[in-house]
Amino acid sequence: MLPIGLPEVRAAAARVEGRVHRTPLVGSRSLSERLGTRVSLKLEVFQKTGSFKPRGVFSQLLGLSAEERGRGAVGVSGGNYAQGLAYAGRELGVPVRIVMPEGTPAHYLAATRGYGAEVELAPSIAEAFAGAEAYREQGLAVLHPFDDPAMMAGNGTLGLEVVEDAPDLTDVFVSIGGGGLMTGVAAAVKGLVPAARVWGVETLGCHAMRLALDAGHPVELQPTSIAKTLAAPWVSAGTLAAARAWLEEVIVVPDEAAVAGLVFLLERAKVLTEPAASCTLAAAEAVRGRLGEHAVLVLCGGNASMGDVAAWRERFGV
Repeated sequence: MLPIGLPEVRAAAARVEGRVHRTPLVGSRSLSERLGTRVSLKLEVFQKTGSFKPRGVFSQLLGLSAEERGRGAVGVSGGNYAQGLAYAGRELGVPVRIVMPEGTPAHYLAATRGYGAEVELAPSIAEAFAGAEAYREQGLAVLHPFDDPAMMAGNGTLGLEVVEDAPDLTDVFVSIGGGGLMTGVAAAVKGLVPAARVWGVETLGCHAMRLALDAGHPVELQPTSIAKTLAAPWVSAGTLAAARAWLEEVIVVPDEAAVAGLVFLLERAKVLTEPAASCTLAAAEAVRGRLGEHAVLVLCGGNASMGDVAAWRERFGV
């Protein structure tokens, strides 16, 4: 059963209106020449907190009662969801605690604390999920970073904007971590332009959706990719159902290709992305001969430090 559809996305758009940026969709001549078709970039790197996450988080928090918001919320994240939840909590006056895995980059920790959230570290992402659940008994609302229809619907507002700005789109490339972004975007795009193809993208080592599709059910993965914001240890039954129903294909690209895409986007499009976003360019290149007349790459986040970029370039020789 599909977790959401176009009506839920439209309802979420009404909830979050005025709370998030309407990010631009821009054409790229360099990428169009590179991929052999018209290419546009959805610049969600310019969203509040540097990624798409506030869309879904505001939808989640505004879906709670005033009493629930007053008691506070807890979430799990390796980076971008933490910042989105911390920011939205501050804006709405909701006390927020984030459980994050040890090894989370220092700039993610600093940004999350800077928005006013309390941060707790756990040995792994799986243990972070378990740690967050323990707060349910204390009355906190436990918010899931991808397995929540309200989150998915809020993320889908990005897809509504894409279709409004590019009604002639033929292909959309969107990253998959746990699948909450993909589900929302696909619900909007396929609901409005049924003939459009939505391509899911993962990096090798954070390819939980590809494994789930191959196995026929969600399976647990120990994430190893540098794309830490895609590091969900599993996908949900709902996001797996969405992938089966709406995706043309799930493309898995190596970290090296994601970093090469990051460098190209920085040098030619003048946009700094994360590997979790630049992997969409690598995926589009992998199927360039199959693209239609207008491809859109969703650049879902840009929270990479220059130290990260330098280290990745040295590691992969890009």
